[in-house]
Amino acid sequence: MRIALGIAYDGSGYPGWQTQPGGQAIQDLLEASLTALAGHTVATVCAGRTDAGVHALAQVVHFDTTANRPLNAWVRGTNARLPDRVTVQWAVPVSDDFHARFSARSRTYRYLIYCAAVPHPLWRTRAGWAFRPIAIGPMREAAASLLGEHDFSAFRSSQCQAASPVRCVESIGLDQRGDFIELTITANAFLHHMVRNIVGSLVEVGIGRKPATWLAELLLARRRELAAPTYSAAGLYFASVGYEALHGVPTAILDPLSPSPPQPSVGTDLDGEWTIKRED
Repeated sequence: MRIALGIAYDGSGYPGWQTQPGGQAIQDLLEASLTALAGHTVATVCAGRTDAGVHALAQVVHFDTTANRPLNAWVRGTNARLPDRVTVQWAVPVSDDFHARFSARSRTYRYLIYCAAVPHPLWRTRAGWAFRPIAIGPMREAAASLLGEHDFSAFRSSQCQAASPVRCVESIGLDQRGDFIELTITANAFLHHMVRNIVGSLVEVGIGRKPATWLAELLLARRRELAAPTYSAAGLYFASVGYEALHGVPTAILDPLSPSPPQPSVGTDLDGEWTIKRED
Protein backbone atom coordinates (compact mmCIF):
# COMPACT_ATOMS: atom_id res chain seq x y z
CA MET A 1 0.00 0.00 0.00
CA ARG A 2 1.16 3.54 -0.75
CA ILE A 3 0.83 6.39 1.77
CA ALA A 4 1.33 10.12 1.23
CA LEU A 5 2.42 12.31 4.12
CA GLY A 6 2.47 16.07 4.62
CA ILE A 7 5.67 17.11 6.42
CA ALA A 8 6.56 20.40 8.09
CA TYR A 9 10.03 21.21 9.36
CA ASP A 10 12.26 23.94 10.66
CA GLY A 11 15.28 23.48 8.41
CA SER A 12 17.72 25.52 10.50
CA GLY A 13 20.60 23.35 11.68
CA TYR A 14 19.83 20.54 9.23
CA PRO A 15 21.81 19.73 6.05
CA GLY A 16 18.63 19.78 3.95
CA TRP A 17 16.13 17.15 2.86
CA GLN A 18 18.26 14.62 0.99
CA THR A 19 19.87 11.74 2.86
CA GLN A 20 23.42 12.32 4.08
CA PRO A 21 26.22 9.95 5.16
CA GLY A 22 25.90 11.19 8.74
CA GLY A 23 22.21 10.28 8.80
CA GLN A 24 21.01 13.68 10.04
CA ALA A 25 19.14 14.98 6.98
CA ILE A 26 15.36 15.36 7.19
CA GLN A 27 14.89 12.32 4.93
CA ASP A 28 17.13 10.20 7.20
CA LEU A 29 15.19 11.16 10.32
CA LEU A 30 11.81 10.53 8.70
CA GLU A 31 12.77 7.18 7.21
CA ALA A 32 14.24 5.97 10.52
CA SER A 33 10.99 6.79 12.29
CA LEU A 34 8.79 5.24 9.60
CA THR A 35 10.96 2.11 9.52
CA ALA A 36 10.59 1.66 13.28
CA LEU A 37 6.83 2.08 13.05
CA ALA A 38 6.33 -0.14 9.99
CA GLY A 39 8.65 -2.94 11.09
CA HIS A 40 10.42 -2.97 7.73
CA THR A 41 12.76 -0.67 5.84
CA VAL A 42 10.90 2.36 4.46
CA ALA A 43 12.19 4.56 1.63
CA THR A 44 10.55 7.92 0.95
CA VAL A 45 10.23 10.11 -2.14
CA CYS A 46 9.62 13.85 -1.72
CA ALA A 47 7.96 16.42 -3.95
CA GLY A 48 10.94 18.79 -3.88
CA ARG A 49 14.32 18.58 -2.16
CA THR A 50 15.16 21.52 0.08
CA ASP A 51 18.66 22.80 0.87
CA ALA A 52 20.36 23.30 4.21
CA GLY A 53 18.52 25.86 6.34
CA VAL A 54 15.37 25.88 4.16
CA HIS A 55 12.04 25.20 5.85
CA ALA A 56 8.90 23.35 4.79
CA LEU A 57 5.31 24.19 5.60
CA ALA A 58 3.83 21.46 3.40
CA GLN A 59 6.41 19.09 1.96
CA VAL A 60 4.78 15.97 0.48
CA VAL A 61 6.33 12.52 0.50
CA HIS A 62 5.14 9.05 -0.40
CA PHE A 63 6.28 5.60 0.70
CA ASP A 64 5.22 1.99 0.23
CA THR A 65 4.48 -0.33 3.12
CA THR A 66 3.16 -3.79 3.87
CA ALA A 67 2.31 -2.76 7.44
CA ASN A 68 -1.34 -2.33 8.36
CA ARG A 69 -1.57 0.81 10.50
CA PRO A 70 -4.38 3.33 11.11
CA LEU A 71 -3.76 6.65 9.38
CA ASN A 72 -3.43 8.47 12.69
CA ALA A 73 -0.64 6.05 13.62
CA TRP A 74 1.38 7.18 10.60
CA VAL A 75 1.03 10.71 12.01
CA ARG A 76 1.34 10.30 15.77
CA GLY A 77 3.54 7.23 15.77
CA THR A 78 6.01 8.77 13.33
CA ASN A 79 6.08 12.06 15.21
CA ALA A 80 6.84 10.24 18.48
CA ARG A 81 10.24 9.27 17.05
CA LEU A 82 11.03 12.55 15.30
CA PRO A 83 12.77 15.63 16.74
CA ASP A 84 10.46 18.50 17.66
CA ARG A 85 11.43 20.52 14.58
CA VAL A 86 10.15 17.86 12.14
CA THR A 87 6.51 16.75 12.19
CA VAL A 88 4.07 14.80 10.06
CA GLN A 89 0.95 16.93 9.59
CA TRP A 90 -1.33 14.46 7.82
CA ALA A 91 -1.42 11.04 6.15
CA VAL A 92 -3.63 9.83 3.31
CA PRO A 93 -3.72 6.56 1.33
CA VAL A 94 -2.99 7.05 -2.37
CA SER A 95 -3.06 4.85 -5.45
CA ASP A 96 0.06 3.00 -6.55
CA ASP A 97 0.47 5.34 -9.51
CA PHE A 98 0.75 8.42 -7.28
CA HIS A 99 4.28 9.81 -7.11
CA ALA A 100 5.12 12.71 -4.80
CA ARG A 101 7.54 14.19 -7.34
CA PHE A 102 6.33 13.15 -10.77
CA SER A 103 2.59 13.57 -10.08
CA ALA A 104 3.13 17.17 -8.97
CA ARG A 105 1.73 19.76 -11.36
CA SER A 106 3.18 22.75 -9.51
CA ARG A 107 5.21 23.75 -6.49
CA THR A 108 4.92 26.92 -4.41
CA TYR A 109 7.61 28.60 -2.35
CA ARG A 110 7.32 31.54 -0.02
CA TYR A 111 10.17 33.82 0.97
CA LEU A 112 9.98 36.02 4.06
CA ILE A 113 12.11 39.17 4.40
CA TYR A 114 12.35 40.94 7.75
CA CYS A 115 12.81 44.67 7.06
CA ALA A 116 14.38 46.55 9.96
CA ALA A 117 17.46 48.60 10.79
CA VAL A 118 18.77 45.82 13.05
CA PRO A 119 18.14 42.06 12.95
CA HIS A 120 15.79 40.38 15.41
CA PRO A 121 17.08 37.24 17.16
CA LEU A 122 13.75 35.43 16.90
CA TRP A 123 13.81 35.76 13.09
CA ARG A 124 17.51 34.99 12.61
CA THR A 125 16.80 31.50 11.19
CA ARG A 126 13.24 32.13 9.96
CA ALA A 127 13.54 35.12 7.61
CA GLY A 128 16.00 36.90 5.37
CA TRP A 129 17.01 40.34 6.63
CA ALA A 130 17.10 43.68 4.81
CA PHE A 131 18.35 46.68 6.77
CA ARG A 132 17.83 49.27 4.04
CA PRO A 133 14.34 50.68 3.27
CA ILE A 134 12.61 48.68 0.53
CA ALA A 135 10.05 49.99 -1.96
CA ILE A 136 7.69 47.16 -2.84
CA GLY A 137 6.21 48.89 -5.92
CA PRO A 138 9.33 48.57 -8.10
CA MET A 139 9.77 44.99 -6.87
CA ARG A 140 6.27 44.12 -8.10
CA GLU A 141 6.98 45.71 -11.46
CA ALA A 142 10.20 43.72 -11.77
CA ALA A 143 8.56 40.47 -10.63
CA ALA A 144 5.94 40.70 -13.40
CA SER A 145 8.65 40.03 -16.00
CA LEU A 146 9.22 36.56 -14.50
CA LEU A 147 5.72 35.33 -15.26
CA GLY A 148 5.43 32.64 -17.92
CA GLU A 149 7.96 30.28 -19.48
CA HIS A 150 11.57 31.48 -19.56
CA ASP A 151 15.16 30.35 -19.52
CA PHE A 152 16.09 31.04 -15.88
CA SER A 153 19.85 30.54 -16.29
CA ALA A 154 20.49 33.95 -14.65
CA PHE A 155 18.87 32.63 -11.47
CA ARG A 156 20.32 29.12 -11.56
CA SER A 157 23.03 27.83 -9.22
CA SER A 158 26.26 26.68 -10.83
CA GLN A 159 25.67 23.37 -9.03
CA CYS A 160 22.21 22.88 -10.54
CA GLN A 161 21.85 19.44 -12.13
CA ALA A 162 18.59 20.08 -14.01
CA ALA A 163 18.68 19.05 -17.67
CA SER A 164 17.06 22.31 -18.79
CA PRO A 165 17.02 25.85 -17.34
CA VAL A 166 13.52 26.47 -18.75
CA ARG A 167 10.76 26.76 -16.18
CA CYS A 168 7.23 28.17 -16.20
CA VAL A 169 6.22 30.59 -13.43
CA GLU A 170 2.45 30.33 -13.04
CA SER A 171 1.92 33.08 -10.47
CA ILE A 172 3.94 35.47 -8.36
CA GLY A 173 2.84 37.70 -5.51
CA LEU A 174 4.42 40.26 -3.17
CA ASP A 175 2.76 41.29 0.07
CA GLN A 176 3.94 43.80 2.68
CA ARG A 177 2.79 42.93 6.19
CA GLY A 178 4.17 45.16 8.91
CA ASP A 179 7.93 44.65 9.05
CA PHE A 180 7.79 41.76 6.58
CA ILE A 181 7.77 41.42 2.81
CA GLU A 182 6.54 38.05 1.60
CA LEU A 183 7.15 36.68 -1.88
CA THR A 184 4.93 33.82 -3.07
CA ILE A 185 5.91 32.10 -6.29
CA THR A 186 4.35 29.10 -8.03
CA ALA A 187 5.96 27.27 -10.95
CA ASN A 188 5.87 23.88 -12.59
CA ALA A 189 9.31 23.24 -11.07
CA PHE A 190 12.30 25.19 -9.75
CA LEU A 191 16.02 25.24 -10.42
CA HIS A 192 18.60 24.97 -7.65
CA HIS A 193 18.66 28.29 -5.69
CA MET A 194 16.20 29.81 -8.19
CA VAL A 195 13.91 31.44 -5.62
CA ARG A 196 16.74 32.74 -3.43
CA ASN A 197 18.49 34.20 -6.48
CA ILE A 198 15.27 35.89 -7.62
CA VAL A 199 14.78 37.34 -4.13
CA GLY A 200 18.32 38.72 -4.12
CA SER A 201 17.73 40.52 -7.41
CA LEU A 202 14.30 41.81 -6.37
CA VAL A 203 15.82 43.29 -3.22
CA GLU A 204 18.38 45.13 -5.36
CA VAL A 205 15.43 46.69 -7.18
CA GLY A 206 13.55 47.41 -3.94
CA ILE A 207 16.44 49.32 -2.37
CA GLY A 208 16.93 51.34 -5.54
CA ARG A 209 20.24 49.95 -6.75
CA LYS A 210 18.69 48.59 -9.94
CA PRO A 211 15.70 49.65 -12.08
CA ALA A 212 12.54 47.54 -12.29
CA THR A 213 13.49 46.57 -15.87
CA TRP A 214 16.62 44.82 -14.62
CA LEU A 215 15.08 41.37 -14.08
CA ALA A 216 13.80 41.26 -17.65
CA GLU A 217 17.32 42.12 -18.79
CA LEU A 218 18.76 39.33 -16.66
CA LEU A 219 16.37 36.79 -18.18
CA LEU A 220 17.54 37.75 -21.65
CA ALA A 221 21.23 37.75 -20.68
CA ARG A 222 21.03 34.23 -19.17
CA ARG A 223 24.20 34.86 -17.15
CA ARG A 224 24.18 34.06 -13.45
CA GLU A 225 27.15 36.35 -12.68
CA LEU A 226 25.13 39.41 -13.71
CA ALA A 227 22.38 38.84 -11.14
CA ALA A 228 22.47 39.54 -7.40
CA PRO A 229 24.06 37.18 -4.85
CA THR A 230 21.98 34.31 -3.48
CA TYR A 231 19.80 35.47 -0.58
CA SER A 232 19.78 33.72 2.79
CA ALA A 233 18.26 30.23 3.08
CA ALA A 234 16.64 31.27 6.37
CA GLY A 235 13.68 33.00 4.72
CA LEU A 236 12.72 30.24 2.26
CA TYR A 237 9.70 28.01 2.85
CA PHE A 238 8.44 25.11 0.73
CA ALA A 239 4.78 26.07 0.97
CA SER A 240 2.69 23.75 -1.21
CA VAL A 241 2.57 21.13 -3.94
CA GLY A 242 -0.24 21.08 -6.50
CA TYR A 243 -1.73 17.74 -7.54
CA GLU A 244 -4.77 16.71 -9.54
CA ALA A 245 -7.86 16.37 -7.37
CA LEU A 246 -8.16 12.66 -8.13
CA HIS A 247 -5.17 11.95 -5.87
CA GLY A 248 -6.93 13.36 -2.80
CA VAL A 249 -3.78 15.04 -1.48
CA PRO A 250 -4.11 18.37 0.44
CA THR A 251 -2.73 21.32 -1.52
CA ALA A 252 -3.43 24.42 0.61
CA ILE A 253 -0.69 27.06 0.37
CA LEU A 254 0.49 27.87 3.87
CA ASP A 255 1.80 31.11 5.34
CA PRO A 256 5.05 31.23 7.38
CA LEU A 257 3.58 34.04 9.51
CA SER A 258 0.52 31.96 10.45
CA PRO A 259 1.07 28.30 9.46
CA SER A 260 -1.61 25.72 10.14
CA PRO A 261 -2.12 22.18 8.83
CA PRO A 262 -3.98 22.07 5.48
CA GLN A 263 -7.34 20.38 5.17
CA PRO A 264 -7.89 17.56 2.67
CA SER A 265 -9.19 19.78 -0.10
CA VAL A 266 -7.68 20.98 -3.34
CA GLY A 267 -6.96 24.58 -4.27
CA THR A 268 -4.11 26.99 -4.91
CA ASP A 269 -5.54 30.42 -4.16
CA LEU A 270 -2.83 32.88 -3.19
CA ASP A 271 -3.38 35.66 -0.70
CA GLY A 272 -1.54 38.95 -0.66
CA GLU A 273 -2.05 42.49 -1.86
CA TRP A 274 -0.60 41.84 -5.28
CA THR A 275 -0.59 38.58 -7.24
CA ILE A 276 -0.44 37.97 -10.97
CA LYS A 277 -1.08 34.71 -12.71
CA ARG A 278 -0.06 33.37 -16.08
CA GLU A 279 -2.76 33.45 -18.73
CA ASP A 280 -2.84 30.37 -20.96
